Amino acid sequence: MDTRSNNINGMGRPVRRVVIVGGGTAGWMAAACISKILGKRLDIKLVESDEIGTVGVGEATIPTLLNFHNLLEINEQEFMAETKATFKLGISFENWRNVNEHYIHSFGLTGTDHWTAGFQHFWHKGRERGLAGDYGDYCLELRASQENKFAHLPRQGMNYAYHLDASAYARYLRKFSERFGVQRIEGKIVDVTTSALTGHVRSITLESGLDVEGDLFIDCTGFRGLLIGQALGVEYEDWSQWLFNDSAAALQTTSVGDAIPLTRSIAHPFGWQWRIPLQHRVGNGIVFASRYVEDEQAIGALMGNVEGEPLMKPRVIKFTPGQRKQVWKANVVAVGLSSGFLEPIESTSIHLIQRSILRLMQMFPSEGIVQSDVEEFNRQAATEVEHIRDFIILHYKVNNRIDAPYWVDARNMPVPASLQHRIDLFRETGRVFRFPTELFAENSWIQVMLGQGIMPYRRHQTADLMGDAELSHFLGGIKEQVDRTVASLPSHQSYVERYCAAPK
Repeated sequence: MDTRSNNINGMGRPVRRVVIVGGGTAGWMAAACISKILGKRLDIKLVESDEIGTVGVGEATIPTLLNFHNLLEINEQEFMAETKATFKLGISFENWRNVNEHYIHSFGLTGTDHWTAGFQHFWHKGRERGLAGDYGDYCLELRASQENKFAHLPRQGMNYAYHLDASAYARYLRKFSERFGVQRIEGKIVDVTTSALTGHVRSITLESGLDVEGDLFIDCTGFRGLLIGQALGVEYEDWSQWLFNDSAAALQTTSVGDAIPLTRSIAHPFGWQWRIPLQHRVGNGIVFASRYVEDEQAIGALMGNVEGEPLMKPRVIKFTPGQRKQVWKANVVAVGLSSGFLEPIESTSIHLIQRSILRLMQMFPSEGIVQSDVEEFNRQAATEVEHIRDFIILHYKVNNRIDAPYWVDARNMPVPASLQHRIDLFRETGRVFRFPTELFAENSWIQVMLGQGIMPYRRHQTADLMGDAELSHFLGGIKEQVDRTVASLPSHQSYVERYCAAPK
């Protein structure tokens, strides 16, 4: 008899008591989803302390968050007003390829593919023949972001995400979750009790002396990894050989102009700086490598490159880029920073929280934890984050900067074989590929590789079957349609004010 389902959770004990340890974005996203879907069958508690702050820098998102909100039936206008959110069409990368050279990684599709070859091959020939503009000229979202315009279009004709106030988002999800029965318990955790027989977490003890027992624990305790790391001893895989940055500091400033539908990522000689425009303020921060710059110098660079009045004093947060070797062990599932950390260069932090929660819902151990589910969960989580890791490393590996050792070292470092293959394939053939479960689509890889300066040596022969007149008509028709749509859009600022203005 297969006993694996019996030796994992106390002889297959059904999961009825879920304890979410830690709040913030990760904790309350988990609470919202689990309570909305399974709240009628479960006792769900969330334990957090007002005295423990959250990192709170995950304020830029990607379009997948819309799917999460649709599953929870969250009203977009209400959510955006409460979180003082704005729309986002992509990320502006400034000084990454080289100083004073910029490009945009947008959320949209570019051009029109042929079934044998992607649009980039036709654009490549057009560029060579003097018939094509910039690659971004053929992408609606990119052009709209350049013109600071936005609107919802029929049939979801515009791909977008949000800039949001992370603290307000957690408060919004808390109210949402409590409507579905989640009980919030205030208190600091002083002890974790595990079973000597099963190795499972049995309970957590709070400073007040209260013991909170559970069948399944979700670790949202941030970098501490209180359950997954400290209590269960799951090791951490360090990726700093590819991702040099190990420090960050955040700063909020007053708004001095209209909010734009772009996250700005501004490269420095030792890291990069973000700017995230909300309705009521601007989120700023700097991510840097401490072996190339002192904390004070990095903060000075941040303070000298912001607009508006500072609303807080920045504090430095230290981190190690990487991933837990297991994100589900025994009856503990790590979500958010407790599971690992990738710098927010492509705004993937909230996405990875979302993916962990949805994967858990799909594999939820209602009748007892099964080891094969645990192994599959960990396999999928590892594969997904490794694809994102490679995409982030790409931004550093492919650069032409010679002004700072940080960038020279990044260009010269060996990278994972999986990434090197993608770079070589695009450089030599112009082709890209996407794994079925991978986050970033082909056009994302193309935009970043072209933006970072990789021009393919060759193109698909299908593009060469087009004569100049046909190719000019093909490219011109796409650009004309993009230009016409952009011209019809309202400004992003006016649309936000009309659609989802935050209460004064």
